[in-house]
Amino acid sequence: MEEKYLVCEDSLEGIFTGIYDAYALREGHERVHIQVGEEENLRLFATYMYILPDFVKTEKVANTLKRSLGEHAYHSLCRAAASCYPDKGEAVYKTVVDALTAGSGSRVMENLRNPYVARCFELARFTANEAHYEIEFLRFQELADTEKAKGGFLFAKIGPKNNVIPFIMPHFADRLSIENFMVYDENRKLFGVHPAGEEWYLVTAGEAFVLNELAYSEKENGYQELFRAFHRTIGIKSRENRKLQRQMCAYRYQDYMVEFQQT
Repeated sequence: MEEKYLVCEDSLEGIFTGIYDAYALREGHERVHIQVGEEENLRLFATYMYILPDFVKTEKVANTLKRSLGEHAYHSLCRAAASCYPDKGEAVYKTVVDALTAGSGSRVMENLRNPYVARCFELARFTANEAHYEIEFLRFQELADTEKAKGGFLFAKIGPKNNVIPFIMPHFADRLSIENFMVYDENRKLFGVHPAGEEWYLVTAGEAFVLNELAYSEKENGYQELFRAFHRTIGIKSRENRKLQRQMCAYRYQDYMVEFQQT
């Protein structure tokens, strides 16, 4: 029998739509697979079906997972779907099959004997760890007044491996509820926007979008220099351990942190 590959968009909506359509085929799950994005080489004896994200189908799958598996397992699946690894679609799909069809239910993430569940668990943990680090290392900066925007707007830029903005925005929205702020993922050209006193939302920039050099407020420039001076002053040159520092705070985080930037 031919294998069937459902090729979906690299997003939670794309993967959940693929899961909905995989169940709708009613052909069993052994020979049905979900593939995120295109592959360079096509497989022999395989049929490819291209899936467009459908928000109605996505909502149905999400509601079913929340109701049947609970919030904890559902959030683990969402974190796995936000991973940067291409096999995440298959891992999430087969984990859902193990939970709903094989009967693991709400304890599906404990069934690590299943290689797909083990992989899904690994991907979810990877995303959760990076989200935790981004919360710790993210640096907001106050923008200056311009002709198009009023000052006092807080801006932060990050470059994570995984799509962590949906997982870090609730943290900052809760703690900075009265602030206007925005977090920009430059790897995905994705903005997390929070208007003061309102709900946060996501905005995707176009492929041609380029973020120009930002103008910081005078007070922000002063605080940045003060923070760099503090960072230089408390360091003891003879005890500097770059290897340990890299273990505690990887270079890919330091690139976006004020204290590591040169004036």
